[in-house]
Amino acid sequence: MSAVSSVPPADRPDEGPEGSAISDEELERFLREAAEGTGTPPKEPSARARMVARRLREEEPAPTAWRPGPPVPVGTGGRTRRRGLLTAVGVLIAALVAVIAVRPSLLLDRFRGDAAETGASPAPAQGPTRADPFRGSPAAGWAEGADAIVPPAARAVSGVTETEVARALRRTKEFLVAANLDPGVLRGDRPEKAIALLDPKSPGLLAKVERSLRAPDRTDDPLLLFTRFDPARARVLGDVVKVRGEMTVRAGEPGVAEVRADYTFVYPLVRAEGGDEVARTVVRRSLTVAVSDPDRWDVTEGKLLPKAYFSDFGNTACEVYDGYLHPSFAEGPATGEPATGPTVDPYDRSRPLTGDGREECGEVTRT
Repeated sequence: MSAVSSVPPADRPDEGPEGSAISDEELERFLREAAEGTGTPPKEPSARARMVARRLREEEPAPTAWRPGPPVPVGTGGRTRRRGLLTAVGVLIAALVAVIAVRPSLLLDRFRGDAAETGASPAPAQGPTRADPFRGSPAAGWAEGADAIVPPAARAVSGVTETEVARALRRTKEFLVAANLDPGVLRGDRPEKAIALLDPKSPGLLAKVERSLRAPDRTDDPLLLFTRFDPARARVLGDVVKVRGEMTVRAGEPGVAEVRADYTFVYPLVRAEGGDEVARTVVRRSLTVAVSDPDRWDVTEGKLLPKAYFSDFGNTACEVYDGYLHPSFAEGPATGEPATGPTVDPYDRSRPLTGDGREECGEVTRT
């Protein structure tokens, strides 16, 4: 009985002298180098080889996906969802806390990438350092600071003029910068510039902000709008914060446009008392601002009226409501409560930030 090949005759391997085909090694070399656009083909390459090589050259190589290892056991950190003002809900993801003080190697485990699945040994050099605080992070290639926040082109929407939309886009960027990038605010100072951009006609907004700064608690938490670190415990290393996200405009009800900003900020941190260890905290914020026609709505021109806002915090103590983020370090005391919620990747921007009123404390897979 003779076998039948499924390869069309024109695509069967060419045979050399005495009926022998091109060697597997030679064909493999040719295909590899052809896909890379280098090297020379073997003598008389087969039609099949030419077809495969052409296909390899035309195909875009898929990027290697990051694969998390097993979740970090967390002693006093996690992911917490907290309800904010108006329709807002703050979401807190905290991790890498007390257990790291017992097992410092856990900090390095977060930067193993594929090594966790391939069995390769973790490389300590992949973690953050003072010289390279974003090493091992997806944010290493992101844009920096305010320049990373780029508003879209303004257009008239839902009865709101192009001029009014353009102003709202500028003000939204100014607020994000003042609330999340201002060095003084990051050190725990009062966010005066950001507060000045808020509309005093928003029902209860400024009063709630003042309460959150004066006496922060679970209900009134300044972290729902502002990024602040406890200056007695941690400080931002250098003046570079990595940022990625987008800003869009959409129609709301008649006479109202909505500016939606969704950005992730990555902060490199060191302990306030000094030391070489570097940690990172990842903050993602989604802010929706209502832009209303001042002829139809009682608003203050040039001010921002937040309609909804949500936040995720990666690497901060859970269930701590003192108005500051508390990143964990491998050395030093830990704060917060044990994590009980699900595992989350703080760099995953595919999931929308929404609030359902639940409170959760979970684990993050990396920072």
